[in-house]
Amino acid sequence: MHPSLPPNAVDAAALRRLRSRQAQAVAAPWLHQEVARRMAERLQVIRQVPHNWLDWGGFAGGGRAAVQTTWPASRCTVVEATPALAERSRQALRGPWWTGHRAQAQVLDEVSVPAGGAGMVWANMALHTSADPPALLSRWHHALAVDGLLMFSTFGPDTLAELRALYAEQGWPAPHPPFTDMHDIGDQLVHSGFADPVMDQEILHLNWSSPEALLAELRPLGANLGSARPAGLRTPRWRQCLVDALSKRADTRGRIPLRFEIIYGHAYRAAPRAARSETSVVTLDSVRASLRQRRQPGGGA
Repeated sequence: MHPSLPPNAVDAAALRRLRSRQAQAVAAPWLHQEVARRMAERLQVIRQVPHNWLDWGGFAGGGRAAVQTTWPASRCTVVEATPALAERSRQALRGPWWTGHRAQAQVLDEVSVPAGGAGMVWANMALHTSADPPALLSRWHHALAVDGLLMFSTFGPDTLAELRALYAEQGWPAPHPPFTDMHDIGDQLVHSGFADPVMDQEILHLNWSSPEALLAELRPLGANLGSARPAGLRTPRWRQCLVDALSKRADTRGRIPLRFEIIYGHAYRAAPRAARSETSVVTLDSVRASLRQRRQPGGGA
């Protein structure tokens, strides 16, 4: 049985709404930018700098500047999932009008990415929002050149554990779809054709001064993309129950803590293996020659 990621529970309609909000944002969420900075520090150990790389989901990922600081000569192509996000990336790539500077990088939609041409696929905080993670991994593999590098980050299952516990106590459905363990992601990388996957993780402990500040910052990170979320809109009374429950979880300093498990992974696109023939052809002459050799002294049994 092939290894696979757990059944995905991202609701497609909720994902479309999230991407619409992302396209209207001023910039990528702060947390995405911080994760991109940390992931870019790992580029220092890459000996072979790629001539070109794909910034997958670049506007919401917020990592292009961090990569280009490390590899200024490497050409970037931004890949976006929707026309609105693609336009935001084009706007971000343009310099101030008075400089006469035009776009520094090409922007493509996901289906227009050429096969086998990228030296690196960089995908910051994109995998956990995919409606079909195995298909996305395959798309990244398809885009890479042989020996091309995949670098990505995503949320792990310990993310928002405190918020899940609060929802469970209230008898509410989970506040987000399940996040995948890094070992399962590593297995799927191998199944998708990647070689030498390396996975690791870290826990970020964040605190907020109020429930309102917490909820405002969580919303651009993804809100609730889970297909098990309530079908209708939540009421002001429900929101007040959530705010009250969050307030009760404040520590002695009045801060509300949440943890985020950040999974980092990298792997290479291996060269295709030569197809193994299912049949072998043995001629009668070769069989006779082998039998004669066996009958000679010292020729074996």
